[in-house]
Amino acid sequence: MPVRSSSTTRSATRRSLLATAGSLAAGALVLTGCGSDSLSGAPQGGAATGGATPAATVEADPALTAMLPQSVQDSGVLRVGTNAEYAPNEFLQGQEVVGMDIDLMDAVAAKLGVEARYENAGFDTLITGVQGNRYDAAISSFTINAERLQQVNMVQYFNAGTQWAVREGNPDGIDPENACGASVAVQSGTTQADDDLPARQQACADAGQPAIDVVPFGSQQDAAAALAQGRVQAMLADSPVTAYAVQQTEGLELAGDIYDAAPYGIVVPLEGTDTAEAISRALQAIAEEGAYDAAVEAWGAQDGAVDEFPVNPAS
Repeated sequence: MPVRSSSTTRSATRRSLLATAGSLAAGALVLTGCGSDSLSGAPQGGAATGGATPAATVEADPALTAMLPQSVQDSGVLRVGTNAEYAPNEFLQGQEVVGMDIDLMDAVAAKLGVEARYENAGFDTLITGVQGNRYDAAISSFTINAERLQQVNMVQYFNAGTQWAVREGNPDGIDPENACGASVAVQSGTTQADDDLPARQQACADAGQPAIDVVPFGSQQDAAAALAQGRVQAMLADSPVTAYAVQQTEGLELAGDIYDAAPYGIVVPLEGTDTAEAISRALQAIAEEGAYDAAVEAWGAQDGAVDEFPVNPAS
């Protein structure tokens, strides 16, 4: 997530279509809300700080409402799938789904004149849920890539890469460019776990160096905790997720540069071209009005902000 990847190929960052045990346990719980923290320390964002969320400042545009499916216009509800396992983008605060993606989607829905209603489900079920009309849209740190663009429409809204973290002061001398022999925490099913680290392991083998000890966890929170407790020597994840973990978890620091940047996209059914265009225009409107910047800045993710929101950009 950074970037959540596809089922068989993965682009630059975040999750694959493998569901974690935690996301499966969350199942089909329908949740709403915005803003908080699942790691240690003080939370950021929207309602987590007791302030108004970005959506509160947004006025509906009837012309955009008219572009939505009649069922959405009649119900006033946009059904949105997400996998709340990836702070600060989407995660659980008690029984609420919160995060940067949620604040952005709430603001988009407000501009569309409807309410976003979230269902927390396994990451690997979200695209099929959109295709099967379980959801009108999905937002969950999906990387835009060629494979996904054959399955659904995707509306660009953010840009993220991968970044590493180590314990403060880097006591083990971990170099992300040469991590052979290091123990590294990662969330299961991410592109970091399934593509990035295996490629690095192969490079270590080719160079006759010790293998990287990849230690998978069911959630990013557990991966960060393992690093903070010294059970592993490093971790890597999508850049905003790593930055948030470092900010919220005492004793961690970033290591190396962000790499393999790629855009995130909101997922809409292939037949939902009008809906995708409405979401694109809504994103442009909330960017011009300030709600977009408010949402990403509240979660410390402004480095990944974009100023164009195309439907199905070249991957």
